[in-house]
Amino acid sequence: MDFALVTLPAVIGLVTRRQDPRPNVSTTQTPAPQTEGGVATQERTQLARPKRFKVLLLNDDYTPMEFVVDILQNLFQKSPAEATQIMLHVHRRGVGVAGIYVLEIAETKVAQVHQRAETSGYPLRAGVKPE
Repeated sequence: MDFALVTLPAVIGLVTRRQDPRPNVSTTQTPAPQTEGGVATQERTQLARPKRFKVLLLNDDYTPMEFVVDILQNLFQKSPAEATQIMLHVHRRGVGVAGIYVLEIAETKVAQVHQRAETSGYPLRAGVKPE
């Protein structure tokens, strides 16, 4: 049996020269902290929260209350009690908030409400309004 004698610096050299196996991975480093009056500070960029939008359900005289409760439970993940409460609010006041989401999700929820109402033959309408 032949064994090769490998020195420790050679092994360390192999490890430090190894490349990242993931393709297209950026190896950028964070900037070094700057010092102001002897205290190390590092700037952080603040990310702005995305604007949120209300999904509104509009009352009509033809859509059954049970269908509206079903929509609220299945599309908006409301509990049966909460769905009933929102449905009664829509029935009494003419409009009610089904949920608050970022714009893309709110528009998708409105499209889902319209699609399910149309498939079921009901004129239920929904809309999006800034919070």
